[in-house]
This record gives sequence, C-alpha cells and structure tokens, in this order.
Amino acid sequence: MTKKLQPIERCDCDVIHEDIVNKVKRKMPPEESLYDLAELFKVFGDSTRSKILWALDEAEMCVCDLAYLLNMTQSAVSHQLRVLKQANLVKNRKEGKIVFYSLEDEHVRQIFELGLKHINEED
Repeated sequence: MTKKLQPIERCDCDVIHEDIVNKVKRKMPPEESLYDLAELFKVFGDSTRSKILWALDEAEMCVCDLAYLLNMTQSAVSHQLRVLKQANLVKNRKEGKIVFYSLEDEHVRQIFELGLKHINEED
C-alpha cells in the first residue's frame, strides 16, 4: 500500500464554527476510550497478526496449523496469539491436547473485513 503523500488542504481564514465544534465536543468519547481504541488499532498494525486474523477469519486453527501456514515457529505464532488474546481479538478452546483458536466475535470479523474492503477500494 504505497501511496504518494498528498498535501493537506487548509482554510485560508480563521473562522471557527462554534456550533459544529461544540456539537462534536459534546459527543466526543472520553480520552481513555480513544486511547484504548488507538491501542486496539496498534494490534492490527502488525502484518503477522493480520495474517493470523485473516486465517482465523477463514477457519478455527491450532498453533501448529498456523505455524505451518505462515512458515513460522510455533513459539512465534504463540507470542502473536497471546497479544491478540490480550486485546480480546481471539479466543481459544481446548480439545484434548490441542488448543484451537478463533476470532473472539463477529465484531472482530467485521473490523478486519471492513479494513480489507477499505484498502482494496479503487482511488
């Protein structure tokens, strides 16, 4: 996703539209919520974790399967799954000695699929 940086257009005046600013200010989420949102998007900001999320969007998988699919060590995959689990993006279930991972819920699927849709849009 290499795009040429475009200059930011700016107003040529100093007018403040107080009604709009005040309306937005009243609706703005608390600082802590916006911080948590930024942290969530940081988790999505790693390509390995994106690959894992994509795979788990397709099917429930164990660490061995993910490691083989992504050509990574099980340890490296486990580390990334730990990060995803701490962010409440994936969940796991144990079946005998095997631990299967899947997306936490439909919200995670929607966030991921909307992100992919957005980056694949034509300019």
